[in-house]
Amino acid sequence: MKWLTTAFFMAWGMFCAIPCPYQRWDERLRPLMLVCFPLLGVLLGGIWCSAAWLIARWGGLGLFGPALLAALPCLLTGFLHLDGFMDCCDAILSRRPLEERQQILKDSHVGAFAVICVDLLLLLSVALFATAEWSKVWRPLLFLPAAARGPAALAVLSLSPMGGSSYAGGFQAQVGRVHRLTAAALTVIFPVLSAALFGIPGLCAAAAACGSALALRYGVRQLGGMSGDISGFAVTIGEFCGVAALTFLGKQVWAWTW
Repeated sequence: MKWLTTAFFMAWGMFCAIPCPYQRWDERLRPLMLVCFPLLGVLLGGIWCSAAWLIARWGGLGLFGPALLAALPCLLTGFLHLDGFMDCCDAILSRRPLEERQQILKDSHVGAFAVICVDLLLLLSVALFATAEWSKVWRPLLFLPAAARGPAALAVLSLSPMGGSSYAGGFQAQVGRVHRLTAAALTVIFPVLSAALFGIPGLCAAAAACGSALALRYGVRQLGGMSGDISGFAVTIGEFCGVAALTFLGKQVWAWTW
C-alpha cells in the first residue's frame, strides 16, 4: 500500500495548492498518480462542501459567500486547472489552423478570449451559488470535483498526447491496462455513489462527469491530442456543469417537496 500512498501524495503535490504533508516523487508511479487524481477530488470536495455548510450556517454572508464558493476550487488548486481552461479558450476560439492553435496553447501570454471566458465563467458561477439553496443541498459538493476529474484522468491515460505534452514520450509506455481500468471504474463510481447517497441533487456528479467528458472530446478534436491544459479545461467545465446541475436539481427537489 506504500506505493498507493506515495502516488496519492504525488497527485496532491502536483494538483493541489494545499501544502503536501508527505513529499516524495517516484517517476515509475506517474500513471498511478493520475489514477489517484479523482481521489484527490474527494479531499477538495470535502473542503468545498464544508465551506458551503459553514456559509449556510452563517446566513450566506451576502454576496461574499457565493463569491468565495465560486473561487474556492481555483484557490485550492492554485489556479492550475483554470490556467488550462484559459489557454484552451485562447487556442480554440482563435479559429486558426491546427498548428497555430497548438502554438497559442503553449504561449504563456494571456489573450482576449481567455480573459472574456474566465470572466464569464466566474460571473456565472457566482450567480449560480447566489441562487442556490445551499443550506439544503451542500452535501453533493463532496463528490463533484472527483466526478469532474475522473474523465480527465482516464483521457490522459488512454488518449494520444499532443506533441510537446508532458505526457508524451516515455509516459505512455508506463501506462498499463490496470491503470486504465481503475481510472474508468472511478469515473463511474463517484457519480453513482453521489446519486446513491444524496438522491436527486447527487446527480450533479453525473452532470460534472458528462460535462468534463464532452469538454475533453471537444478539446482533443480541436487541438489534435491530449495535454495537461485540456485536462484542466475539462475539469473546470465539469465542475461548472456540476454546480449548475446542483443549483437546478436542488430547487426542483424542494419545489416538489413543497
